[in-house]
Amino acid sequence: MPSFQYKAIDQAGRGTTGRMDAVNDADLEVRLKRIGLDLVNFRQMSAGSATVGSIDRKDVINFCFDMEQLTRAGIPLVDGLRDLRDTLPSPRFRAIVASMLEDIEGGKLLSQAMGAFPTVFDSVFINLVRAGEQTGQLEEVFENLTATLKWQDELASTTKKLLIYPAMVLVVVSAVLLFLLIYLVPQVVGVLKTMRVDLPWQTRALIAISGFVVSYWWALLSVPLLAGGAAAAVVKSNPRAAFKFDGLKLKFPVLGPILQKIILSRFANSFALMYRSGVTVLDAIRITEGVVGNKVIADGLNRAWQQINAGEPVSQSFEKLDLFPPLVIRMLRMGENTGGLDTALLNISYFYNRDVKDAVDKALKMIEPTLTMVLGGLLALIMFAVLSPVYDMIGKIKV
Repeated sequence: MPSFQYKAIDQAGRGTTGRMDAVNDADLEVRLKRIGLDLVNFRQMSAGSATVGSIDRKDVINFCFDMEQLTRAGIPLVDGLRDLRDTLPSPRFRAIVASMLEDIEGGKLLSQAMGAFPTVFDSVFINLVRAGEQTGQLEEVFENLTATLKWQDELASTTKKLLIYPAMVLVVVSAVLLFLLIYLVPQVVGVLKTMRVDLPWQTRALIAISGFVVSYWWALLSVPLLAGGAAAAVVKSNPRAAFKFDGLKLKFPVLGPILQKIILSRFANSFALMYRSGVTVLDAIRITEGVVGNKVIADGLNRAWQQINAGEPVSQSFEKLDLFPPLVIRMLRMGENTGGLDTALLNISYFYNRDVKDAVDKALKMIEPTLTMVLGGLLALIMFAVLSPVYDMIGKIKV
């Protein structure tokens, strides 16, 4: 069935875009009518180009919660999805559910219908749902997914909190320095020239820096942007560069260890959910390689997969990676010995999650005074360089 990229409006007149499978344009219009949308225009998409607009994580969390309640209550899947299609507040997500409903009515499984939207439901999500279908534990799967997505949302919020404050302070510091060097220093230089006094070295250095900034401010602004864009293009197009960049991120002071803990926490949580849902250890590791978001750690997991596939225990394979601390390895070994590997992995996830929160709090407490001291020091140096010749001149005046 062909896919269409459409633009439509809802009953309140708000515009929305999305993707939907339909037999033809008339069928597309009918399907949109069912979810309360009026078709404005559309285009048929080529095979393999299925895309969908951005979906809020909270919409997916609410969807998982609703699916848990529906499956736990014993409501048939088609009836439950039909009710969700008619009540979801997001037009884009309503279109996704409508497309999934059409696929399920056509004979596909829920996991197969979700596979058409990889930007909304990642590989871990789909494999968990597939395992739930095979074991008859869909309600437990959706309950775990709800809790996991909430945790990921909190983790994303924590990460943003760590990055936003330094970025804001850096912007403020840069703006203040540019103002001083471009406007204030040239004004003071004009006054100092009228006094015809010998300028100390720090003042001459400040005047030289100010002159360079005034003459080449465009280069100071454009070169970092161009360099960043070029580096991003190289990293995106060159696998070796991407691998080295991911390794560099893990070694970055303060932020590197926190990032590594976030990635390992995400891995342990996803691994535990899949293992608990019936996915084999080897399949779970292979799937999580694509969701950790770091090529260095993904390469380590691939090496662990090869060792486990060759017959080595999970704890011993992870110990050789040098990614996990000894405490985590001991927890894994205990989980293997007691048959509670999923519980051990969830404990590891909790351990890293708590560690990340503590590390973020400590980093914020350290960053705030550090940035304040840096800003104060820069301002003090500038003011000292500006005022020192004035004080020298006043000191030479005979009373």
